[in-house]
Amino acid sequence: MARLRVALCQINTVVGDLDGNVARILAATKEVDVRKGDLAVFPELTITGYPPEDLLLKPGFIADNLRALDAVAAGTTDSPVTVVVGFVDGSDQLHNAAAVCANGRVIGTYRKRLLPNYAVFDEQRYFKPGEGPPPLFEVGGVTVGVSICEDVWFPAGPVALMADAGAQLVVNLNASPFHAGRVEQREEMLARRSSENGCAVVYVNQVGGQDELVFDGASMVFDARGSLIARAPQFVEHLQVLEVDVGANGGAVDEIAPRSDPTEEVYRALVLGTRDYVNKNGFTDVVIGMSGGIDSSLVAVVAVDALGPEHVHGVSMPSRFSSEGSKHDAADLAARLGMSLRSIPIEPAHAAFLTMLDPSLGDRPPNLTEENLQSRIRGVLLMALSNEHGWMVLTTGNKSEMAVGYSTLYGDTAGGFAVIKDVPKTLVYELCRHRNRLVAGPLINEDVLSKPPSAELRADQRDDQSLPPYELLDPIIEAYVEHDLTRAELEQAGFDPVLVNRVTHLIDVAEYKRRQTPPGVRVTPKAFGKDRRLPITNRYSG
Repeated sequence: MARLRVALCQINTVVGDLDGNVARILAATKEVDVRKGDLAVFPELTITGYPPEDLLLKPGFIADNLRALDAVAAGTTDSPVTVVVGFVDGSDQLHNAAAVCANGRVIGTYRKRLLPNYAVFDEQRYFKPGEGPPPLFEVGGVTVGVSICEDVWFPAGPVALMADAGAQLVVNLNASPFHAGRVEQREEMLARRSSENGCAVVYVNQVGGQDELVFDGASMVFDARGSLIARAPQFVEHLQVLEVDVGANGGAVDEIAPRSDPTEEVYRALVLGTRDYVNKNGFTDVVIGMSGGIDSSLVAVVAVDALGPEHVHGVSMPSRFSSEGSKHDAADLAARLGMSLRSIPIEPAHAAFLTMLDPSLGDRPPNLTEENLQSRIRGVLLMALSNEHGWMVLTTGNKSEMAVGYSTLYGDTAGGFAVIKDVPKTLVYELCRHRNRLVAGPLINEDVLSKPPSAELRADQRDDQSLPPYELLDPIIEAYVEHDLTRAELEQAGFDPVLVNRVTHLIDVAEYKRRQTPPGVRVTPKAFGKDRRLPITNRYSG
């Protein structure tokens, strides 16, 4: 019975860090050698990081990536391990490719056949698909096929061709971004693909944050019967070496890391995405406007879990409308988290601006202008602290607010990273309760969870004075934004027509605002930004 010791090298690469990525690959390869592995499999585009986007238009970047591949191949000179890594093949046209390295050289190359061009993927902008019969490789007496990400998703795709040609095991290099429920989708697909082709499938996924995207790892191995025999944990780097029996009777089960529940998955994605965005962009510390509300509370807890309390700085910026309860809730949370909190009341600046503007505003009741002014003063203060101390500003707006434009340009939208911009308000509450359950005493006190949401920009203000209740709003946003239903289809699905027209209009006219907001962690199947790209100037009202 043929067996192969395979290593799932689930590493966290950095886009453009060619030398750093090579060092990560070589360090993992050395560990696989120590653990007597035969085949080390790395994620998609391991050398460049994923997605490299328009770096691929630079000829010098392609040449440097090829030199980096040579360094990886040279690292196998005195090792019995065969290494499969992702790189950009630029020998003629650009290809998303995998190199098979052994005995100090590249012994073969596979070029990705199926190039995704939907959702967050733009691979057809850069790459040409591979052609011809896919190559097979002999490793430790086992016939191995190599495929890349999308290639494994289609029944009649490259994996079937490899199995028909005699592959006993097919490896699949991935950079598959996270969204809620994605692991289950992958697992169901891989079980089908391995069983229908009668060959083992080794699926290795990248881990880490890259701008809006988070890669959750969860690398897996399925035997020829379609049974899961190994799964790496989510959201952490992991190197797992296991013996894969490629026979028809299947193989022994190795470590199968548990799947996180849906809420825990999202929370861990937020933590990893925040940590990597801050650190990979050269920052160590962040600053957050702490209002005492549930959104800023969740962002603060995520930031502390991501970076440590000593690297998170809260700022309370009370106005004439801030309640004592909100000020207390902000201070209480900061104390529980062990993070710093300073108070900078905005009333002096607010009064000065109103005096300055009085001749231009005239004699009329206060309105949205005065409300937004407070938010913009807070944005100025946070950016001043950012300039002075080198702290990245984390904004606190959620997806529900982003969708309907319930935010202030150059105010609460001003910052470097929007941690929860893809988290609907109803999920914000779930995430806070989830995090509270992980400690003996709750971090976020019950007052924050139970009080009516309010921006506190005018006396006795509540969100539901300007918006529908979030339990009604969020399902419409999901259907209109994530599922692309029209107004007519929303009404046919049973949503109230008046509410549909109101909410969809708010979503449509807020597009110009969303274009000016910072990036944030993608946790749903369709996020604002890389996922959903609509024209700002747009008169379609369907």
